[in-house]
Amino acid sequence: MADMELFEYSPEKREAERRAAELRAIIRRNDRLYYAEASPEISDAEYDRLYRELEALEAAWPELAAPDSPTRAVGNDLSEGFRKVKHAEPMLSIDDIFQQKTQDGSFGDAELIEFYDRLGKALGTALPAVEVEPKIDGVAVTLYYENGSLVYAATRGDGRTGDDITENVRTIRSVPLFLPAPCPRVLEVRGEIFMRAEAFAELNARRDREGLSAFANPRNAAAGTIKLLDAGEVAARPLDFLAHGLGAYDGSPLADAGAFAELLHALGIPVNEPLIRAETLEETRAAVRRIDSLRHTLGYGTDGAVIKLFSFPLRGELGATARAPRWAAAFKFLPEQKETTILGITIQVGRTGVLTPVAELEPVRLSGTLVSRATLHNQDEIERRDIRPGDRVLVEKAGEIIPAVIRVTHPELRPADSAPYSIHDAVGGVCPSCGEAISRIEGQVAWRCVNPACPARAASRTIHFCRREALDIESLGGGVAEALVSRGWISSPLDLFRLDAERLASLNLGTGGEPRHFGEKNAAKAMQALGRARALPLERWLTALGIPNVGVVTARDLASFHRNLAETAHSDFLRAVALLAGSIDLCRKANARARRGAKAALKRSLDALKAEMLSLAAPWKERGYLSFEMPGSAGTLRCAVGPAAAKSVVLYFESETGRRCLAALEELGINPSSPLYRERAEDAPGASPLAGKTFVLTGSFSKPRDELKREIAAAGGKAASALSRRTSFLVAGEGGGSKRDKAAALGVPMIGEEELRRMMRQN
Repeated sequence: MADMELFEYSPEKREAERRAAELRAIIRRNDRLYYAEASPEISDAEYDRLYRELEALEAAWPELAAPDSPTRAVGNDLSEGFRKVKHAEPMLSIDDIFQQKTQDGSFGDAELIEFYDRLGKALGTALPAVEVEPKIDGVAVTLYYENGSLVYAATRGDGRTGDDITENVRTIRSVPLFLPAPCPRVLEVRGEIFMRAEAFAELNARRDREGLSAFANPRNAAAGTIKLLDAGEVAARPLDFLAHGLGAYDGSPLADAGAFAELLHALGIPVNEPLIRAETLEETRAAVRRIDSLRHTLGYGTDGAVIKLFSFPLRGELGATARAPRWAAAFKFLPEQKETTILGITIQVGRTGVLTPVAELEPVRLSGTLVSRATLHNQDEIERRDIRPGDRVLVEKAGEIIPAVIRVTHPELRPADSAPYSIHDAVGGVCPSCGEAISRIEGQVAWRCVNPACPARAASRTIHFCRREALDIESLGGGVAEALVSRGWISSPLDLFRLDAERLASLNLGTGGEPRHFGEKNAAKAMQALGRARALPLERWLTALGIPNVGVVTARDLASFHRNLAETAHSDFLRAVALLAGSIDLCRKANARARRGAKAALKRSLDALKAEMLSLAAPWKERGYLSFEMPGSAGTLRCAVGPAAAKSVVLYFESETGRRCLAALEELGINPSSPLYRERAEDAPGASPLAGKTFVLTGSFSKPRDELKREIAAAGGKAASALSRRTSFLVAGEGGGSKRDKAAALGVPMIGEEELRRMMRQN
């Protein structure tokens, strides 16, 4: 018998067992890095390849399939430091099916067809109705509501138990804390927490300026943020939420996915869209292709299309395995990646002095645009990927928008004298702009120039100041700003207002040997732009000043709460927001000490602090400027202006730079006012024909799109970048395609520029 067993244990089986064990170890390690630590080492495509290989081995050798194999388990994102929550209903994963590249270079959907046929056979029908929606590349969460109140929010965890992240989720503005009546007695909503691409880019840019390590992609940033133990830090990050599934439920019966989506819309819970119903295989395939074409316009990372049975009773009939429902699958698109060459690495000096390396690429078309540059963020990122000039590299767009270098493809082809790239050595240890020594602050990853008079810092601040979304003095940006600074004509952006046309016309943009003067016509245009800038509203000036954590959207929010710049600079409201956020953190720490057996005196101090917080919040809460509740032990603060931005504005105007800025503006007679100001949050500003309406633009118009967006905001409307069912109108100019299709699918009305202008003129 022993001889027979030995004979049956063939070399092929021995190799399969070895490889299966190796794959399980690799996959478990990467599951931990992906789910628990939010720092994956391999791409999703590489992970999927390894997972599929393990599935194939276990199918070929069933006796090797271990009960604890990753192919039979839900990914585990449980972390230390969080209270655990037992899910009311299991929170399962979803099985993946994959797009495949065919021999002729096109993309096939054979696995999609197989899945659809399998659904039909299981149900005994040839044409099961399904819904198709984008697969958001985010972090799976569940929101549990009872009688209209958010009881808790939790991660997936191991599928049965998750981490309680309620305090962190309460800071996400798109998550309602209370539902309007009538609502189900119990409603558990499953969805994704994620970062929109533009917000992710701003977050990484801010981290670059602050000398912190950059996030590899929006999904990592969202996963790392939601697991922070400091809710105040979470509030400073641009998280968002979209719902896509149902857990526990006690309410009026829901027949299908359409009824569920209508319920979420009625309750003000943001829904993953578009949701496309398909009645046949061909309609399903067409819906998936449509999601593929739309995903680059959604503004957030997607890596596939999710296909689910439309009928809820039929979902219950098919049930689930221990790992995933049988009635759903995620069709994963092949990532669009291209190989190109790094022609060189240039070093940019930002307005805070941080030296940022940028890969200059041999141009390559990616996701519909020509990519020629990609930020490398800092020295640590370069070392982690071992990137060098001349390397062949793989690039893709993180979050569908931001060019990113994924890895070096052929390091073996490097010349013999190739050496690891060092920012310090590349610039000779000195700032490439001013020649002063660069330094690296302990605990930070960035090299920076600490010379406050560095021309590059002044030039970068001036370029930012002149950008279209700031003061729109683009004729004085770029090389002109650099020339003005290098020749000593200005040392700060506000010095632009002290220039005269005659002197500006004589500015030499060339060299002594080959002069190239700015010229009278350009000077006249620049002076006109400077004149217009003086009268621009508060939100444009707040954007232009380059205050940390204050971008275009935050600047507009700040302008809603302040009459002018002087009031913003000495804002009691912003100080209250910053103090409340700090007090909430103190409460959390004090409560933790109290739970560990601290004395009664601590409780008395805590009660006094809570009373102070309620008193501090009262006047602003009464005006609707913020929402401050204390349902738990620490309190929940929600406000259009986040604590990080509020603190940044306060610190900026208290700093020497901020004080000099205010003094210079006073000398110039400039105190920008806000047409958006509201005495109470519910008050409509001035003449607001577009109040309460949201517009998305597509195509080209009679003027730059940013300018049209500003006109919409000035008329009381909101210009958004992504379409949803809440969008009031799609404004269509010449060209534009995918957004028109998506608007039609969502039922969003489409208007032209002339109709928009008629709406603006209405009072």
